[in-house]
Amino acid sequence: MRVSDVMTHGARIARPNETVQEVAQRMLADDIGFLPVGDDDRLVGTITDRDIVVRAVAQGQDGTTLVRDVMTRDVRYCFEEEDIDHVVQNMGDIQVRRLPVVNRDKRLVGIVSLADGALKDNPEAVGIAFTGVVMSGGAHVSANS
Repeated sequence: MRVSDVMTHGARIARPNETVQEVAQRMLADDIGFLPVGDDDRLVGTITDRDIVVRAVAQGQDGTTLVRDVMTRDVRYCFEEEDIDHVVQNMGDIQVRRLPVVNRDKRLVGIVSLADGALKDNPEAVGIAFTGVVMSGGAHVSANS
């Protein structure tokens, strides 16, 4: 099964100059915890609800803090035609729960999550990958990349 068969289509994008309060309000309204960050026509990072808490709130910053100051800069993504089992395994290896999905022109087309893989494809493979995600350590835990 391909990533495009299980992903959420039409992802929204945060901008580096938005405030974390604006992004948090969008996350609340849309019931999501992850947004890719785009600048002009490029993916420049990602921001999660956890990034906002750990990199802004816990350090005494307020809602006017800019996304660029707390986002994860190490952009990881997958292609829409990749095999979902391979992508899920990779997500476990790099310890992420969600990835932006791009087409071959590197245009954002959606988001894929471990939950998408579990609900629509292979729960066993996702379970194995999830053990990698929940292990302590890794680049996407709390250090600002």
